[in-house]
Amino acid sequence: MTLVWLHDDLRLADNPALTWAAARGAVIVVHVDEPESATGVREPGEAAAWWLDQSLGKLEQRLSAHRVPLIRARGDAATLLPRLARVTGAGAATWQHRHHVPLAKHDAAVAAALRAAGLTVTEHPGHLLTEPADVTTKQGGAYRVFTPFSRRAGELIDTPGALGAPLPEPALHGPGTDIADAARRDVGNRGDVARRRDVSLERHNTPGEEAARARLAEFLRKLVEGPGYEKGHDFPAVDATSGLSAHLRFGEVSPREVWVTVAELADREPKAAGDAHAFLRQLLWRDFAWHRLHHHPDMAWVNMRSRFDDFGWEYFPADGPAEHREDLERWQTGRTGIPLVDAGMRELAETGRMHNRVRMVVGSLLTKNLGIHWRHGEEWFWQRLVDADHAANPFNWQWVAGCGDDAAPYFRIFNPVTQAERFDPDGEYVARWVPELGTDAYPEPMLDLKASRRRALAAYERIKDR
Repeated sequence: MTLVWLHDDLRLADNPALTWAAARGAVIVVHVDEPESATGVREPGEAAAWWLDQSLGKLEQRLSAHRVPLIRARGDAATLLPRLARVTGAGAATWQHRHHVPLAKHDAAVAAALRAAGLTVTEHPGHLLTEPADVTTKQGGAYRVFTPFSRRAGELIDTPGALGAPLPEPALHGPGTDIADAARRDVGNRGDVARRRDVSLERHNTPGEEAARARLAEFLRKLVEGPGYEKGHDFPAVDATSGLSAHLRFGEVSPREVWVTVAELADREPKAAGDAHAFLRQLLWRDFAWHRLHHHPDMAWVNMRSRFDDFGWEYFPADGPAEHREDLERWQTGRTGIPLVDAGMRELAETGRMHNRVRMVVGSLLTKNLGIHWRHGEEWFWQRLVDADHAANPFNWQWVAGCGDDAAPYFRIFNPVTQAERFDPDGEYVARWVPELGTDAYPEPMLDLKASRRRALAAYERIKDR
């Protein structure tokens, strides 16, 4: 019998750890909700925690069709998994490798505890297309700029046999009800706890592997029939994006399956090739963010470019100066008086998602025009985004703030008015989320965009040569 410890790989298909376990015999699947005190990393934010809970519920249903139990527990896996192995008589444990250094170190401690108890332990790839140790410069270092990274990563992926074919769902069977019930009693199963409810998120999101596969199929159709991804994905009112971000974040579909499926479509449908390859480049950006986190595990709170340590951003506690708190709260709640920004923040509050182009605009306004530290934005998105993860969230915030690797130059300040004119020319996206625009109910702009831009550029001038 084998314990399969799930992380961000909540799927049956193309799950190397699950496939390895199934080949050995009976399987028990385990998910451990670990506190920060156990792992050293923060727990999922509110929206991501909702998605995780719903996704586990869907996976539990699928596993039950094979009589495979999903054991849900809270605590330190280094204690819980050896206990579970003793109760069930499991002879092996397996899981997907994690790339965030604190989590990798924690997993190593869990593996040591299990091996000390006599279990065989294996880890498997699957979360990324490429491994950090494999994508290196000629000098053996890590890439800090995306274009050469993507070129090298693409070469590795295109090497015959390197990526491999996605794995089918394995033939599964469980250990029997007696062992499963004993396991649940011993670790304090959380599967009977009432599911997190969020009516708004439920209205706009469908977690789970089956939903992920349906999303992928729909995106393949759009790549062939339109609207075109390459030109359309920057327009928030146009349904051109894949909608796969949260599904990939929780591993409800593997990046390998997405890559292979889209690349095969590009080969079959030449007219879709340009859009398909533009999308595949975004999958490489995802890898890039995780590689940078691997090398900089403190990315969520330390500027990647140290000269920005002296930049005059305002970072303050919850009881900080009233002026800064009010500015931050108006940004958070979509009451800035700047339509595109307010539309994005309201979309986030309602759906747990925000179009990527709009994410750049709202991030630029917060960090450059308002002069508020990117960490406040990152922390807000951590709580509100269903797809917030340890890599993409801080990486993209540092990118838009100008202090990250391969960042948008600090002097590139996104003007939300011209961005709306260019990417929401008919005002359809803004009208959807800011219906009171043009009435007395809508506030005046909270700041002068031109004056605040000048202040931001002056602040950058003071540090750019350090």
